[in-house]
Amino acid sequence: MTKAVEAGTVKRALSAHAAIGLIAGALLYLVSLTGTVAVFYAELQRAEQPNAPEMASIAPEAVQRGVEAMLRQPADALTTHLYVHLPTEDLPRTTITTDSAAMHLTANGDIAGPEEIAWSDFLVALHYTLNLPSLVGITVVGILGVMMLALSLSGVVALPRIFRDAFRFRARSSGGVALADWHNRLSVWTLPFGIAIALTGALIGLASVTAYAIAANDYDGDVEAVYAPIFGEEAEGDSAPAPPPDVAAALRYMGANHPGVELTYAILHDPLTRGQHVQMVGVHDRRLIFGEYYGFDAAGHFTGKTGLSDGEWGQQAAASTYNLHFGNYGGIWVKLAYVLFGAALTAICATGTYIWLGKRQRRGYREPMLWSLWHGVVGGAPVMLMLSFAARIALGNAAPLTAIFWTGYALCIAAFSIADRMLAKRRIDAPAG
Repeated sequence: MTKAVEAGTVKRALSAHAAIGLIAGALLYLVSLTGTVAVFYAELQRAEQPNAPEMASIAPEAVQRGVEAMLRQPADALTTHLYVHLPTEDLPRTTITTDSAAMHLTANGDIAGPEEIAWSDFLVALHYTLNLPSLVGITVVGILGVMMLALSLSGVVALPRIFRDAFRFRARSSGGVALADWHNRLSVWTLPFGIAIALTGALIGLASVTAYAIAANDYDGDVEAVYAPIFGEEAEGDSAPAPPPDVAAALRYMGANHPGVELTYAILHDPLTRGQHVQMVGVHDRRLIFGEYYGFDAAGHFTGKTGLSDGEWGQQAAASTYNLHFGNYGGIWVKLAYVLFGAALTAICATGTYIWLGKRQRRGYREPMLWSLWHGVVGGAPVMLMLSFAARIALGNAAPLTAIFWTGYALCIAAFSIADRMLAKRRIDAPAG
């Protein structure tokens, strides 16, 4: 009797262990899938709100007019930061975002209406944090990046012939053998991409929790002090009221003195106070950095740059992580390559778990429930991404996209599980012929 109880306990423990592995695989798959789709974040915004005004460029005076219009708001709605997205090739729109609102501008600087890109932002949040609280979610995703990196490197070590057989498929292979062949080949063909994505994802994901830990230990909890050597220090604040800063002067300075720099953002820190200042974010051609910060005082006088483009190598490396992860460099052809490699990486995550489940089955662990759940994980995620986008179009920008996605995803997984059980029962009940 005792042995039977112990055997049952061991079996349940092994099933629980397998279920935990399945959850980790599901999260890796979901992060890979959403990251692949999010490569087209800018294009998705345009598709989601196609009637927003677009322009190839906008005059400094028009930007100034829009900034001042956004700052004319009730005192209890004043913002600590104001961001002006300037027109770029992939997103030719001017949008101003404050702590409480986001508005599109016309080419003349008039407010055209609210920015409504809830689904695009939901997709990015799903990839970054899995819709969990920000610090928890981004840490989990960072850990998944470490796991992906470990899987990529350990796969190469465990299969020493993987490079020699990179273009070889076993004759008449089928079932699990064929799946393993495709899994291994895709892994080799995308290895540099997979390592780059996993490493940068881990760095982005774990940067926040690392910064909080360093701040708590060495800077009395001041997280900004941790980031200051890389992204620059915040200027000393002064809350006394002041008129709007001269953003137009800063834009004119950049056009005259740095014509080769493509401006992507103008950032106002502590606007309408005497401590306010302006930063311009400029992209440098043929560089991976997301941009360089150019600083200006409230009158539009240049005060210096941060050094992301020519500072310490660590600064430049940190500033290159985001673009390298998302493919935001090199135009449409780089984006298409990222989508192709990202789709392969997503397929690797899906097939890897199928291969793992197959190995367990060959060892005698028959777990039809786990197979059914994995079918639901793989099939349900793309279905729910499409359905959540349809819900956004049908219900508007206020659609509860997070609830729709996760509720629908759970129902998809359950539906696959029920369907698999029904099919299995039919096979058992079918008369032998």
